[in-house]
Amino acid sequence: MNVQTGGRRREVSVPDLVSRARAGQQAAVARLISLVEQASPALSEVMAAVAPLTGHAHVVGLTGSPGVGKSTTTNALVGELRQRGLRVAVLAVDPSSPFSGGALLGDRVRMADHAQDPDVFIRSMASRGHLGGLSWAAPQAIRVLDAAGFDVVLVETVGVGQSEVEIAGLADTTIVLLAPGMGDGIQAAKAGILEIGDLYAVNKADRDGADVVRREIRTMLSMAARPEGAWKRPVLKLVARSGDGMAALVDALDQHRAWLDSSGDLVRRRTARARREVEAVAMESLRSRWARVGEADMLEELSLAVAQGRLDSHTAAQRLLAE
Repeated sequence: MNVQTGGRRREVSVPDLVSRARAGQQAAVARLISLVEQASPALSEVMAAVAPLTGHAHVVGLTGSPGVGKSTTTNALVGELRQRGLRVAVLAVDPSSPFSGGALLGDRVRMADHAQDPDVFIRSMASRGHLGGLSWAAPQAIRVLDAAGFDVVLVETVGVGQSEVEIAGLADTTIVLLAPGMGDGIQAAKAGILEIGDLYAVNKADRDGADVVRREIRTMLSMAARPEGAWKRPVLKLVARSGDGMAALVDALDQHRAWLDSSGDLVRRRTARARREVEAVAMESLRSRWARVGEADMLEELSLAVAQGRLDSHTAAQRLLAE
């Protein structure tokens, strides 16, 4: 397929890219994700090619208030997973640059320890102002990384807020990071992240107040109504900068993955994720169609008719969609 790239058209062989990505060639993985981010004409072919190859990777989301040390924790988590012989991919969803619309790439700088490891792939993706703190392309990029044979895909979000909790719908396991001295107990209750976390980790546990934060979160979790047989959510302490507590965090991830498998919750979560992905693709298609219609004279004519009372808005919308 010929695809426009940098003002030129060049041939893109999707089967070849997928084959090379499966063989561990990072350049091929990066190219596939670029096709996803660019909404390339080859995107449908890419997703059709990777679909049968997915389902193996453990998708882990990391979220938390700005300043809790998400990138440092991600970096340390990659190190612990690599020590256990696992191939790891990281999607670091950065704030968009106000100038280029691209990611600011700060997370890739902080993860430079693993830049030369052929079994670690790190990609920054711009949130492009997306409310949930995740790039719209993230679900499809995760599928590419899964198909490329990575054992764990870590997704680090921009941050957490009352509207920024959608990582729980994207990951198999969601880690909520907290830290002492940041009012995280109150923040957790206000943002609703007590509902989204599978694991809670108090980072910077060498600081005063870490035990207080841990106790507050444990108390809040104990008060939340949970069905019988539900996963018992641990609250761990760690010091990501030194690596203390990372082994326990990975052990907890393994335990949660085992529980997901045994309880059947993994199938439920992934089915719900696929449903949201299908809806998102359909909505994107409608938005593209709307953009084309929006430039047409028909929209202006219908708008004038509604404004003058000659037509109601519902009938006008139906006529517009019929085009």
